[in-house]
Amino acid sequence: MKSTFRREFFRYVLPSMLAFALSGIYSIADGFFVGNELGDNALAAVNMAYPLTALIQAMGTGIGMGGAIMYTITANSSSPENKKKYFGASLILLGIFSVLLTVLVFFLSPYILKLFGAKGDIYTLGREYIRWIAVGTIFQMLGTGLVPFLRNMGGSVSAMIAMIAGFVTNIFLDYLFVWVFSWGMTGAAIATVIGQAVTFAVCLIYLIMKKLAPSLKLGKEAMHFLKKTFLLGLSPFGLTFSPNITLILINRSAANFSQFAVTCYATVSYISCVVLLLLQGISDGSQPLMSKSYGEGDEAGAKRTRNFGFIVAFVTALVCLILLFFVRGQTAKLFGASAEVGKEVADIMPIFTVGYLFASISRMVTAYFYATEKTYRAYLLIYGEPIILLIFLLFMPSLWGITGTWVAVPASQFVIMLLSILLTYITDKKAKKAAPLPSQHNG
Repeated sequence: MKSTFRREFFRYVLPSMLAFALSGIYSIADGFFVGNELGDNALAAVNMAYPLTALIQAMGTGIGMGGAIMYTITANSSSPENKKKYFGASLILLGIFSVLLTVLVFFLSPYILKLFGAKGDIYTLGREYIRWIAVGTIFQMLGTGLVPFLRNMGGSVSAMIAMIAGFVTNIFLDYLFVWVFSWGMTGAAIATVIGQAVTFAVCLIYLIMKKLAPSLKLGKEAMHFLKKTFLLGLSPFGLTFSPNITLILINRSAANFSQFAVTCYATVSYISCVVLLLLQGISDGSQPLMSKSYGEGDEAGAKRTRNFGFIVAFVTALVCLILLFFVRGQTAKLFGASAEVGKEVADIMPIFTVGYLFASISRMVTAYFYATEKTYRAYLLIYGEPIILLIFLLFMPSLWGITGTWVAVPASQFVIMLLSILLTYITDKKAKKAAPLPSQHNG
């Protein structure tokens, strides 16, 4: 029984981990090529502009995940016919937000970059990068939005292949556009957009081959399907985007000290992004199993998946912490950073890696909450973390200088971990008191 459960768990989780890790490496790829070609300012510029790219991709992931969760829950409920309507609702929302974000990012990005603390060459390079990212919004939204559906439709390996195809395309085109053609920031941005377009194309081919068509005729309940998908999607959106809220806040705080501090944090943030997305791969990879159990009325099965996910996530975070401790002196060199930046990164990296252990617990709890429609508890954990970080940034840098800025990150993650443990205890205690009821989830 245990061996069967674990095989099923890893059948979903391992492809998801790889897919999410690759999505994080998208940003590293751009930073690697422009950093080695154009220097420290280009590396910092991608770091400054990346939250806007991440906003687009996180919105796609959120909407896709919200619809995919309801697709799985309804497929295992008394109203399985509604699963196609949730698929259709997600596609409609992806189309609407693609148009909105294209306009907003293209026209507002210059002001937002300044708000983030970008100045001089960093601002100029960042603006060039994000302009082209905005033009390709539709491909990024659809690429990230369809991957969760493939995973929840039983195509976890195909979802992984879609991500790998996009990643390989991005790497090759980064090399071609940035190093061979010398297109600089423009080349890096176009490579990212085309990479996401390839991911979308692979997803589309899978859906066509499997004849998994959505229903765009939502009828009188259209607002119900759209609202449910959107509200549930706010949790995975926030979870995906939260590292970038941290990025924005820390960049802004570091910019108050020096541009050197901003450049140092660029390397740390790239590494942290990949590790946190790796952890999200575990939590979101286990989501289909938790949602399936929940849709069938098997709350104990959902908890079993969650609890095993705790172990896998914590061990993964611990391994990343140990590996990064031993290679901390080499990480900045990967991006072509100067020796001064490399020395500072080696000094501050251990501060951030401790936070991975805290995040491994809170992210698994968060995924459990939104996988089982405990939406508001997921909101509390996801959106509470940047609020706590902001509070810490109001006084820690004043007390301890730039070190206070760095320490604020794991400190906020520690508080959210404690809150997630408390909410898990309360949720499990209430579940024990409640009498078991048959599944009544009808979408």
